[in-house]
Amino acid sequence: MGTSGVGEIEGMSARIATRVDRRRMLAIARRLISVHSPTGEAGGAAEALSGLLEAEGFAVDRPEADHPKSPAVVARLDSGTPGRTLQFDGHLDTVHLPFVPFGKDEAQITGSGSCDMKGGLAAAVEGMLAARDAGMPEAGSILLTAHDLHEAPWGFGAQFDRLLVDGVVGDAVLIPEPLCDRLPVSGRGQACWKVTIRREGPPIHEVMRPQGDPKVIAVGAELIRRLGELDSRLSGEVNPVAGRSSVFVGQVHAGEIYNQDPPIFWMEGTRRWIPGQDRREVEAGFRAVLDALAAETGTTIEADYQLVRDAFALDVASPLVADFQRAYTALSGAPLSTGPKPFVDDGNSVWALAGVPCVTHGPRAGGQHTVGEWASIDDLARVAHLYALTAALYCPRG
Repeated sequence: MGTSGVGEIEGMSARIATRVDRRRMLAIARRLISVHSPTGEAGGAAEALSGLLEAEGFAVDRPEADHPKSPAVVARLDSGTPGRTLQFDGHLDTVHLPFVPFGKDEAQITGSGSCDMKGGLAAAVEGMLAARDAGMPEAGSILLTAHDLHEAPWGFGAQFDRLLVDGVVGDAVLIPEPLCDRLPVSGRGQACWKVTIRREGPPIHEVMRPQGDPKVIAVGAELIRRLGELDSRLSGEVNPVAGRSSVFVGQVHAGEIYNQDPPIFWMEGTRRWIPGQDRREVEAGFRAVLDALAAETGTTIEADYQLVRDAFALDVASPLVADFQRAYTALSGAPLSTGPKPFVDDGNSVWALAGVPCVTHGPRAGGQHTVGEWASIDDLARVAHLYALTAALYCPRG
């Protein structure tokens, strides 16, 4: 199938187009979005998806993947003929914001997760169903996975990472996160951190503090200055697509009242790095700044440093990219231009832990990480069609 001509691809696309069922897709989206599933508590949404797939005749596996409260969902569309496996993957959890129920008008769906990413996952499921109904793929298989524990700072991708380590992964992966204006080929890794600076003793009035005791606010200010210097040095670490390495301070806190000398100062931020850098060395360099300042000031400085995702790169010469672009061109008239991945997602983990190519491409949507999420119904249907056609082209490759 890797040598399919334009006419053959157009014929396959036309067959799939007649099998994409918008009503079915929207019913899937409604069912998933109607279940409140903040990160760590996506069990109800997983049960809903499992039931939908079983009703469609699929055998569904529910591996715990270190999260028995909400086992993952794994299903496969197998042609019965050897070939490659293309994985459709999505997360079922949403950020911890007030729940917004499912809504729909002629153009959009709304509700918690409609953008990020239950809408995209519903489109991926519909893509698998449309491929099945069109008798595709002719060889190979589609592997569908869905899981909890995606969103930071509550999950950090732990369940999906366990699935990857346990070998639940295809030869290539598609992820329907809401990014549709580019083919992301490079992206930075990210860690989030919370640094706490402490001195001995309780809070004390400013005029009663012993001379010579460390001032944690002054130490915190010096740390901010040193991290600023680090960020300036990191500006020289540049990937032409992903951008530059960075360290960022997002918030600082100390004290209870204006004339109290506090014993604790804390701050939070991020550290980002470019593909090709060792995340362990990145962390060690960050901690070295803290250790040096603690030794100089007589304070205790601790860091809760949490990896969110490693950096990402996509081999544009991979068969997945070739077949995705042929499918995209068949639907849109031209290939999708390449560019950076502005966020971290499970595709970063696919590259770092499994070493297989992964394309992030989802519907035109917006409002992620807010209470105003939405997704275009027309574009959800386009994604379903695109995923099915990409699988039809990619999976029969031997």
